[in-house]
Amino acid sequence: MPKKPDSLAINMKNDAKTAPLIGITLDYEEGGSYSKMPWYALRENYCSAVSRFGALPLPLPHEVERAEAYLDLLDGVVITGGAFDVSPALYGASARHETVKTKNRRTDFEFALTRGALARKLPILGICGGQQLLNVVLGGTLIQHIPDNIPNALEHEQKTPRTEPGHAVAIAHGTLLHRILGNATIEVNSAHHQAVANPAPKAVVNAIAPDGVIEGIELPESDHPFCLGVQWHPEYFVTQADEKIMQAFIKACER
Repeated sequence: MPKKPDSLAINMKNDAKTAPLIGITLDYEEGGSYSKMPWYALRENYCSAVSRFGALPLPLPHEVERAEAYLDLLDGVVITGGAFDVSPALYGASARHETVKTKNRRTDFEFALTRGALARKLPILGICGGQQLLNVVLGGTLIQHIPDNIPNALEHEQKTPRTEPGHAVAIAHGTLLHRILGNATIEVNSAHHQAVANPAPKAVVNAIAPDGVIEGIELPESDHPFCLGVQWHPEYFVTQADEKIMQAFIKACER
């Protein structure tokens, strides 16, 4: 009898894998631009940033019921960003800002994947919206629209290309992020209208913008070996700090 696909894949991982396998969450559209039918999407630099440090990127379709089967194969997870928001209902908000756009199937899958990775203590890197989702999964809340909540806020949706820095962030001493970077301040790109409001109970804030917006969170290494969220997009490699983040994540996935 032929082996089931999951069994075959697991055996391939055990017998032939020489590099960590990194799951990367996809975006999803209903159709009407690239195709009339629904379609998945992922910027190439998410994959090339993972490949650059010797890992194998594996984009993950939104099969909620298969999240645990995916996790059986993976050595680490990247929760990506996108032009959408986590449903405010998931963090107990009674109101919903007019700018909020949700993708419930994607969020359901990313919740299941993130919860499973946390339970297994697989390395996790949340990027931009992925950092926001990580905070909500851990029990935190979000600012639904920065311009309406932060007086004199910076331009967090920068008009310049994402390959250029948009503003600085201060890195908190004693955090995993600071140990990775060795810097007190770095320059980052910026492409978000939401941010962490109340950090999750166990989450540590590791980066803050000059206007007070939280730019990064993590779990203490006593709770999880590598669980890091950043509000910017290190996959663009805007500065050397971004390279250090991606390299540290891949190294954690090799353990």
